[in-house]
Amino acid sequence: MAAAGLAATTAGCAASPAPAAAAGAGAPASGTGGSAGTAVPANLQFTGRTLDGAAFDAATLAGRPTLLWFWAPWCATCAAEAQSVADLKDTYADRIAVLGIAGMGDNTAMHKFVTDLNVGGVPHLDDEQGVLWRRFGVTEQSTYVLLDRAGKVRVSGYLDDLQLTAQIKALVA
Repeated sequence: MAAAGLAATTAGCAASPAPAAAAGAGAPASGTGGSAGTAVPANLQFTGRTLDGAAFDAATLAGRPTLLWFWAPWCATCAAEAQSVADLKDTYADRIAVLGIAGMGDNTAMHKFVTDLNVGGVPHLDDEQGVLWRRFGVTEQSTYVLLDRAGKVRVSGYLDDLQLTAQIKALVA
């Protein structure tokens, strides 16, 4: 992808870097305990809270390719991507894990985004403090981080719908 295309596409939502960290949030999880006893790679050794406040342990994603979608509730690009992310989750549900990681907004706005854009079928973490954004080097939204089955980052950055779909197909092949 050309750098000029990337800059032009993300310019509408790129704003400020992720907010400051809250002590203890996003703490590493244990190194074992993935699905079916799979070893948990370092990139999935974190915990968080869903938008509803439930505990979430990323170790549950181990052993599957994973799409992390970093979004902000006020981001027009993120809103435009919501249907594609939901569709990918539905299409590849048995072959890839999808996790939204919301930041740069408050919990009420995050809930409104999920409800208004009908992406409640995708689990979302509230990362208002930006802990996970920093952990994955995300400095602007919308950013995708794709992890392979071993938890290695394969792609990190903006992808349009066609590029995202192609990357997902390659990961599940």
